[in-house]
Amino acid sequence: MNLVRTAMLLAVMTALFMAVGFAIGGRGGMMIAFVVAAGMNFFSYWNSDRMVLRMYRAQEVDERSAPEYYGIVRDLAANAGLPMPRVYVIDSPQPNAFATGRNPENAAVAASTGLLQALNYDEVAGVMAHELAHVQNRDTLTMTLTATLAGAISMLGNFAFLFSGNRENNNNPLGFVGVLIAMIVAPIAAMLVQMAISRTREYSADRRGAEICGKPLALASALQKIAGAAHLIHNDDAERNPATAHMFIINPLSGERMDNLFSTHPNTENRIAALQQMAQGMSMGSTPPVRADNPVRKSRSVPSTGWGRGGSEPPKGPWS
Repeated sequence: MNLVRTAMLLAVMTALFMAVGFAIGGRGGMMIAFVVAAGMNFFSYWNSDRMVLRMYRAQEVDERSAPEYYGIVRDLAANAGLPMPRVYVIDSPQPNAFATGRNPENAAVAASTGLLQALNYDEVAGVMAHELAHVQNRDTLTMTLTATLAGAISMLGNFAFLFSGNRENNNNPLGFVGVLIAMIVAPIAAMLVQMAISRTREYSADRRGAEICGKPLALASALQKIAGAAHLIHNDDAERNPATAHMFIINPLSGERMDNLFSTHPNTENRIAALQQMAQGMSMGSTPPVRADNPVRKSRSVPSTGWGRGGSEPPKGPWS
């Protein structure tokens, strides 16, 4: 189903790209837009994950540079029966995380420095398990392609502004009206992103992530902390690239907290309630099996006052 959904999404994005090309330059513009869209579809399939990671200036880490964070992802990937993804850190005070990649064999997970500093060990594990659930459910291909193509369509709409002053453009069959149509592509693209990425995926990733880490309440606590900080701490890179907002575990953009038709994320309180209900069905201290040949490992017990260390003083770095 994800493969069919991705193909349909690419078809819609390509059609929209061509429509904007027609609005700007007539049939010639439409053909140019088609060629560009076809090239972008091919390029995005292979490189969209790198493009998104570059947008957020993510830095890859390993067991030496971030032993605790890397170890969490390694153990969770083993629990879920997934190949080890590449692990990245985003230098941002806003606590958040996302996953990307065209398949589990080429996946990457990224967490912000704000998340690693604000959450305790089990909460970080819950968040990364959620992201690995997206990888396992193969959501990341659709999410990453959508972000890249919607961003490109938005830029094309902005590019149309350059034509707005040229009223003698005979290649534009719709005249100034066509330019205006093209200029509103950006919000249309944003709506397509919001509608294309089903919010049920977040509920599914929450549930599967809780199964992978074995602690639904830790993930619920993490969601509460992230949501509480996300609308107070600006994520400048996300604000510049709003088409990527749906990739994060919590919407990184300011001012969108409603559980409405066009929201990229479900209401956080509803997600927490679902996880609390899931925890009630689990016996105290037990974890659901993931695979018979690879049982879930128990996470280390660390204090809840900081990243991977005791005491009340916050850490000076996300992997200290």
